[in-house]
Amino acid sequence: MLEKVDLSRAIPKEEYKSRLPALQERLYELQLATSEAGLPSVIVFEGWDAAGKGTTINVLTSRLEPRAFKLHVIQEPRTHELHMPWLYRFWQRIPSNGHMALFDRSWYRRVLEERVEKLTPKSEWQKAYRDIADFERTLADNGYVIVKLFFHISKKEQKQRFHKLERDPLTSWQVQPQDWRRHKKYSHYLVAVEEMLARTESEWAPWTIVEATDRYWTRIAVFESITRALGAAASRRATTKA
Repeated sequence: MLEKVDLSRAIPKEEYKSRLPALQERLYELQLATSEAGLPSVIVFEGWDAAGKGTTINVLTSRLEPRAFKLHVIQEPRTHELHMPWLYRFWQRIPSNGHMALFDRSWYRRVLEERVEKLTPKSEWQKAYRDIADFERTLADNGYVIVKLFFHISKKEQKQRFHKLERDPLTSWQVQPQDWRRHKKYSHYLVAVEEMLARTESEWAPWTIVEATDRYWTRIAVFESITRALGAAASRRATTKA
C-alpha cells in the first residue's frame, strides 16, 4: 500500500498561504456546527517520527475554539494503567458530545511501537486488532466522527530531518537516541504499518495516508480530510433532524 504513495507531492508556499485561511475558517465553522449538534469527534494523528504531526496540529488548532477540543499526547502507559485493560486510558480520553479530541499518537501504539520493540507479547498485539475494531465501531455506533491520519515519509527523508533538528540548538532535544534506534528499524516498522492499515481500515473509521514530505501539502491535505469528514457528518445530522 505505502509503496504506491507519491511522496513527491508538494505545493508552492504562495498557494499554501492563499488556501489556508479559508480552510481554517471552514474548520472553525464546522467545529461550531458539530458542537451545536452534539456531534463528538476523534481525530487520530499517527506517522513516522519527524513527519510533522506536531507542527500540523499546532496550525490546525490555532483558530479553533479552545473550550471545545482537547489534545492528548500519548506516551507509555503509567504504572497504574498497566493494571487495567489496555484500552482503559483511551476510554478515559474520549470526548463528550459536541467536543473534539485530537490524539498525537493513539491506541495504535500497541500494534506499532509495542509490536516492533517487543514491549508487548505477540499474542497481545495480535489480539489488539480485534480490540481496536470493536473500540472504533462502538464509538461510531454512538455517533462519533472518527478521522485517522497517517503521516508518511521515506527513511531518507526522516534521516535528513533528524540531522536538521540536531544541528539547531533549539530543536536538538527533539531527537533522542531512541528515535535513531527506531529509524534503523524503519523496514520493520513499515511491515507493522502496512498490516495496521490493512487490518484496521473500516467504513466507519477509514485511514487517510498523508504524503508528508512537503509541509505545505501536508497541512492542506490534513485540513481537507478533517473538514470533509466533519462536513459530511454535520450534513447527515441535519438531514436526519429534518
